[in-house]
Amino acid sequence: MITLVEPVNKSLFFRLFLIFGITLVLFLIIIFASLQLTSNERDNAIETIPDYFTRNVESVIQDIGAPPNLGNAMRLANELDWTINIRNPIMRWSSDAENRLNVDASQYLETLTTEAERRTISNEDIIMVKRGGYDFYFYPRSMNDNNFTYFVLYIGLTLAALVLFINYLMVNKLLDPVRLLKEGAERIEKGDLNFRVKSNRQDELGELTESINHMADSLQSMLEAKRQLLMAISHELRTPITKAKLRLEFMPTSKEKTQLREDIDEIDLLISDLLEAEQLNNEHSVLVAEPVEFAGFVKSIAKQFETYEGGLKIDIPEEDEIFHLDKLRVRLLITNLLNNAIRHGQAEPILVKVSFDKDRVILKVIDHGEGIPEKHLSQITEPFYRADSSRQRNTGGFGLGLYLCRLIAEAHGGSLLIHSEMEKGTRLTVSLPRHPPSSEAKQ
Repeated sequence: MITLVEPVNKSLFFRLFLIFGITLVLFLIIIFASLQLTSNERDNAIETIPDYFTRNVESVIQDIGAPPNLGNAMRLANELDWTINIRNPIMRWSSDAENRLNVDASQYLETLTTEAERRTISNEDIIMVKRGGYDFYFYPRSMNDNNFTYFVLYIGLTLAALVLFINYLMVNKLLDPVRLLKEGAERIEKGDLNFRVKSNRQDELGELTESINHMADSLQSMLEAKRQLLMAISHELRTPITKAKLRLEFMPTSKEKTQLREDIDEIDLLISDLLEAEQLNNEHSVLVAEPVEFAGFVKSIAKQFETYEGGLKIDIPEEDEIFHLDKLRVRLLITNLLNNAIRHGQAEPILVKVSFDKDRVILKVIDHGEGIPEKHLSQITEPFYRADSSRQRNTGGFGLGLYLCRLIAEAHGGSLLIHSEMEKGTRLTVSLPRHPPSSEAKQ
């Protein structure tokens, strides 16, 4: 027994094999037993038919008469639940419209009386009586054992269905850990590296659960190490950049100085974006929220981009509404959205639209540039991802702008959606609630 129990406990495949094997065997046994019972009952029922009919057929024929009274024949057929067929050279009558047996093809078995004989067709007995130039055929409208047959079949099918249902419950129970693993994998995929799948199983699923938890531990450790290294490097770079800016001021004005200042500012911006992204990724980061008239806030930021050659169209409601936001971070979000639209807008007009929906604000920035290929849309908000790696820094950026926009929106309890069509342009949609989920209100 121990040799059987051990593989059952430790092998999911073996358990499923046993369940389906036992189910198949029980199913076949039930069906075979049902068919055997119905077959036996049918055989037994056929033997009793002649006795039943011979006791009644004489009185029935007398009531019908010869020549037959068809009204009486139909009444008697209904009362007795018989089928009565009457034949002569010019008459073919049946009490049953379905007339399930072709009595003309019946075969002789034995003589019962001088006028009656027992015949058979399709394993069913028929009584035939010759009287007054007419042939009278009598047989049950339905087999005597039909009710029993159906009962046995219903019981058999019910038992088979019950076995299948129990089989479903057992398999469903076995697959519960699979659903937990799926949920765990999805949460880890979305970045919830603190989630662990709970399981005390000893089979293959238990081993898989342990592997997934170990993978989450490793990913969490690697990401934390990466974050700490990135933060340290970013802070260390701030000092030489500050020194470079100071020394740059003492250099004579020249084209090289201007270019050098732009390069240093670009590096400084990159470091600032990296530090901001890591702070927002920190689960302990806190927003400093304060009341802001959102439409007016967007309009004031958009004024900084009035020099854009394609032109900015600002569509805001006449009545402004107050939202509680981290102004510095939302300013960065709006600025990055506009920079992205200008960078890829191909000097076409850009639409900035603000609308209010109950306790949410919807900000849309729409350009008419080259668009983003569909295959890149799911990754465009990931750090350092650029749809076209061949772009130069002055057109493609570092791939942090939309990443920061997503982090800022999500930190406020909102979302960033991107819709784009090639050669038609891109629509960036930010949705923000009136109050962030957790914040320090500025007094």
